[in-house]
Amino acid sequence: MDKKDISDLRRQLKTDNDLLTISDIFNVYIMKETTDIYHHQSQPFEMLDSDQQELFMANFKKVLTGQLDEKLFELKFQQDAEDSSQLILHKGLLSRNVEDWKEQMLRMTEKMIEDHPYEKDTVITFIRADYLKPAKQRNEVEETSGRDAVYTNSFILCSINKTEEPKKEMQFDYIEKEFKYKVEADPVIDLKHPLAGFLFPAMTEGTADVNHVLYAASKPNEPDYRFIEDVLNGEEIVTAKENKTVFEDIVRDVVGDQMNPSKLANVYGEIHRVVEENEEDTPPMLDYKDVERVLQQSGEQVDTDKVKTAFQRVTDNETYELKANSIVPKYNSKSIKINTKIANISISPQDLEYVRQVNYQGKRCIMIEIEEDAEIEGFKMLPEAFGEDTQ
Repeated sequence: MDKKDISDLRRQLKTDNDLLTISDIFNVYIMKETTDIYHHQSQPFEMLDSDQQELFMANFKKVLTGQLDEKLFELKFQQDAEDSSQLILHKGLLSRNVEDWKEQMLRMTEKMIEDHPYEKDTVITFIRADYLKPAKQRNEVEETSGRDAVYTNSFILCSINKTEEPKKEMQFDYIEKEFKYKVEADPVIDLKHPLAGFLFPAMTEGTADVNHVLYAASKPNEPDYRFIEDVLNGEEIVTAKENKTVFEDIVRDVVGDQMNPSKLANVYGEIHRVVEENEEDTPPMLDYKDVERVLQQSGEQVDTDKVKTAFQRVTDNETYELKANSIVPKYNSKSIKINTKIANISISPQDLEYVRQVNYQGKRCIMIEIEEDAEIEGFKMLPEAFGEDTQ
């Protein structure tokens, strides 16, 4: 799945939508510090009142929110895994009987809690639904919707949510004219901050892929590897942060740990160009030859053997490929950090070419070329004369 596939599905998660129908919802309650199922309940989603439906829809959108390889990860199932989750989920997806579907979801629940008690009471929610994706966009001229040709996909979505202790409050009773201490006994399910979740099967351009599952972590770049490997039986993943660190280690191995900002801007600019050119295709990968080309075009004199050796040294695999999307910082955000003991500065990657480290009156300084007066707390900075010893 790419970001467009995920975004398309997330937009359909709303009530009264003829393109997406949720047939059943199944909630499982797990008591904290245990590995036992305390209670479970299944019912048709349409039997929930509208407010409940809205709460769950918002929760499902949260599960599918985030950047790929940061918070959302498309996993390939391990082959020949014992008690295969791929098989369990596929059986649940194809089951016509609600009891059969519940049985498979309880098997998934048992895999989640086996030898892994949660710190708080936890609710695991499963839904099964049908998603209709039009094969073509609406034709405004002919006023036809294009829904005579659609991709129909059934899917299972899981959301894991912690519970919070009920609030203790003081209230004033207008009738009795007295203050009362109110204590709610029932825990509150936190649907706004899912702990994890997954979507099966993955979908690419309206086509289901039962060999992949989309996993959602709680926080960016902090996937639960136990959940990925032992619960979902997914293959090993590399986060965007880890991928970028590998790239930086390889570059340092090749050119050293010093690089002026303009060359670094050229490196990011070249990778950004590769990403932009392949935006509609499969996300581009960079091998050692691609990294060599990027460095050479940025002005660094490197050779193939040196880059190849760096790949081998850093990754133990000279044929390793890096995801270009994970390397290049977001061009429209101040994602480049310049760290000093005095201050930390954030700028956009394309603005690196305006940054210099210079010597001024015998001291090292950061110089940033600007086209207008700088402001500090609404006050314009006064220009100062620059010393002759600048270099």
